[in-house]
Amino acid sequence: MRKSLLAFGLLALLSSNAFAANYVVDTSGAHASINFKIQHLGYSWITGRFNTFDGKFSYDPAKPEAATINVNIDTQSVDSNHAERDKHLRSEDFLYVKKYPNAKFVSTKVESLGGERLKIFGDFSLHGITKPIIIMAEKIGEGKDPWGGYRAGFSGTTRIAMADYGIMTNLGPASTHVELMLNLEGVQQ
Repeated sequence: MRKSLLAFGLLALLSSNAFAANYVVDTSGAHASINFKIQHLGYSWITGRFNTFDGKFSYDPAKPEAATINVNIDTQSVDSNHAERDKHLRSEDFLYVKKYPNAKFVSTKVESLGGERLKIFGDFSLHGITKPIIIMAEKIGEGKDPWGGYRAGFSGTTRIAMADYGIMTNLGPASTHVELMLNLEGVQQ
């Protein structure tokens, strides 16, 4: 009896993970992006992106709350389409890339909001400080690709206060927060 209970428990454990798939974010094919925007003096938006990053995630459509995500960002790769501004963004006033060359997000919990919508909780590390954030996300789709692989894609947004990460440069009252947009397409491993 004890052996059959143990076998049943093992089978249940294995089957609960049987449909979870591991993905690597497709950065080599430029099928993913990490973008940002911040208000400029309250008059317009300055937009940009990080050109170098990597990541992985695990996802089971039958159990979205079991998903995990891990993304690493090379802060030196900040690109706002303006060389002088990018130099300033890399300085001690903002990202201080010489001291803090990486930013990182690691999920801690995922809630399914119904349909394809997810609320992803996690720890975001930037400028040497780690704080909890929430990413509101949506599954865009999944399926076979033309090269014999299988892909899944998600899009998400979050908003962070620069002061929470020790970035104290005063850009005016309309420019205290940065909006981040993540578009992640992963290739199943």
